Amino acid sequence: MNKVASYIVTGVLTLIFAGVMYYLCLPAWNIHSSGLVVFFIFVLIFAFFLLGWTGIRPMYQRKKYSKRKKGTVVMSTSFDVKQGASVAAVFVMAATGILVLFWILGGFFSSRLFHATAYSKILQVSDGAVTDIPSVDKTDAIALMDTASATKLGDREIGSLTDLVSQYEISSGDYTQVNIGNEPVKVAPLSYAGVFKWNNNKDKGIPGYVSVSPVNMDAEYIPLQEGMVYVPSAYFSQDLDRHIRFAYPTTIYDDLHFEVDEEGKPWYVATTYNYTIGLYGGKAVSGVILVNPMDGSMQKLAVADVPSWVDVVYPGGLICKQYNDSAQLQRGYWNSVFGQNGCRKVTEYSSDDDDEDSGVKADYGYIAKEDDIWIYTGVTSVNGDSSNIGFIVANERTGETKFIEASGADEFSAMKAAEGEVQEKRYVASFPSLITVEDVPTYIMVLKDKSGLVKMYACVNVSQYNIVATASNQDDCIAKYQALLQGKITAEQATGEGTPEAAVSEPAADTASYESRTITVAKLQTMDVDGNTYLYIVDAEGNVYKARYVDVEDMLFVNVGDVITIETDGVGYRYTRE
Repeated sequence: MNKVASYIVTGVLTLIFAGVMYYLCLPAWNIHSSGLVVFFIFVLIFAFFLLGWTGIRPMYQRKKYSKRKKGTVVMSTSFDVKQGASVAAVFVMAATGILVLFWILGGFFSSRLFHATAYSKILQVSDGAVTDIPSVDKTDAIALMDTASATKLGDREIGSLTDLVSQYEISSGDYTQVNIGNEPVKVAPLSYAGVFKWNNNKDKGIPGYVSVSPVNMDAEYIPLQEGMVYVPSAYFSQDLDRHIRFAYPTTIYDDLHFEVDEEGKPWYVATTYNYTIGLYGGKAVSGVILVNPMDGSMQKLAVADVPSWVDVVYPGGLICKQYNDSAQLQRGYWNSVFGQNGCRKVTEYSSDDDDEDSGVKADYGYIAKEDDIWIYTGVTSVNGDSSNIGFIVANERTGETKFIEASGADEFSAMKAAEGEVQEKRYVASFPSLITVEDVPTYIMVLKDKSGLVKMYACVNVSQYNIVATASNQDDCIAKYQALLQGKITAEQATGEGTPEAAVSEPAADTASYESRTITVAKLQTMDVDGNTYLYIVDAEGNVYKARYVDVEDMLFVNVGDVITIETDGVGYRYTRE
């Protein structure tokens, strides 16, 4: 093969390879897309190897002749770059090296090392209050069900539909937490159970989706009048990612997920992004792409133009990552690595068997509030000491984020406390949600058996995670917890069987005879008595006063040596901060 033919063959095969690679990988044609650079690197590597096998390869070799003693002439070849280096191969190799260097340096100079302040300002965090946490009278807006439980209910619902179960399935990763009619709901579309099932059903599409209520703990299959054709589980031109990419070749998007509007119409939503720091840094939400999966019509919208029924524009994982940057990089990169003065982070868990990259990940719960879905997660020190210094709540539609100062146990300590109360049953707690009961921040969660079925509910006090109530239904659990906070029942009764009305109440303290007294605090001591926590005060004169902790929570702000005014009969006391 002559040189010209070799170049032609190499060029044609490289173009074919590039076309197949692009069709499969779908990188955005955008300078801020690192995937595009990787795409070109692989294409050039392919071209480089082709240059060695289509006729140019002999240019690397030089013939040598040697004469042996018996007069036999033997021809041999050896590699000699100097004699026959291909200009094309050298050019391709150099271009590949330049792209690799561009990719590495682009990432390096976009990193937090050089732009710590810019990263810390991507997410704007305002101060919140305990009133931003839903109160106990809004528990119908709390999504207690985790995705694993929703998947089991959804699978059970689909399994009962014999005409669907053989052709379609639901993946746990397909569920999205949305808010419909101000009630939290998990929704997931059916998906094709493989390429052959897609081929058999591609003309009519996906026939419906599943809606799971975390409040009622039930699932419902919603059939559609018109099937969804453009979906992630389809192939070739019906593949949703491919459909979006060909329509918006330069747009960087991610977090493609399923949602339902207020009329029950299905949509797919993809969040679009800009990179605001260097080439590959400062990932910031710019808007969404809405896709009608029935006819494939699409519209690209800025954040300000997103309709109110869309619940997830700012993914929870991105919010948590940006909050960590905000909380750790305000005093510079090196402080976040070494001194860590004032550094905080969201609640995290370690996992080695997730579908995503293994390692440490943020975890968060959901709250339905004001017709939007809010996420919440605890905030702790970077040392990870199993305690929280507060919480963040963030609106997944608008990105509004608030920090609420409320110290106490982290979510995983609360989960262990709840599991400990029913350890003989070996129930497992799901990740909790956050509510307030009697203006007290409280974790509420479900307890599941080995099969993943919800068996009980638990409430755990944030500031004192030894204050726990459990029951077989949510209403009784909250009622028991309220009675426990009010001192009407003991800790044993709060975690025992039966309703709170049937529990033996401890009589409330009679404060009619209390008089005002100013004392100097010499000592403070908590003590558990009959399942209730008491706070004892010893004043400078040696007098001892006691009260149930829940009745004197303002004592949290009192230190030894403070002069305070209490109401007391000489034994019991009440204290209210002025």
